[in-house]
Amino acid sequence: MQVVHHEIELASDGHGHVYDLTEQVASWLRSIAAAEGQMTIFVPGSTAAVTTIEFEPGAVRDLGEALENIAPSDRSYHHDVRWGDGNGFSHLRAALLGPSLTVPVTEGWCVLGTWQQIVVVECDLQPRRRRVVFSFVGVVGAAG
Repeated sequence: MQVVHHEIELASDGHGHVYDLTEQVASWLRSIAAAEGQMTIFVPGSTAAVTTIEFEPGAVRDLGEALENIAPSDRSYHHDVRWGDGNGFSHLRAALLGPSLTVPVTEGWCVLGTWQQIVVVECDLQPRRRRVVFSFVGVVGAAG
């Protein structure tokens, strides 16, 4: 049993940007010759999140609209009053979606549904540089 970590950096377009990380995760698992275990994807910070979705324009738009209904961007939040940065809704959206996702890995591949992709959701107003941490726990072989 081994634990292997890797970090990538993403450039965000800001508010509502969704990145598909599925191929980057799969490529990294191949590079370490992952066999059986668990893969965790984590985004440090309190205004971005990691989840799964069918990564197609309609579903991505639906997600954005649902988040707008749950935590509207056009209202005042206590966080905004304290800090004056106008991103209280961003913190709520990120907290509701969560900062990490753990996916089983079997025969070197993430166990995902046919139309399920791993995504990072940018919840903040401004474009940002985001660190994303990959952690694999399990059986690792020699890289091919």
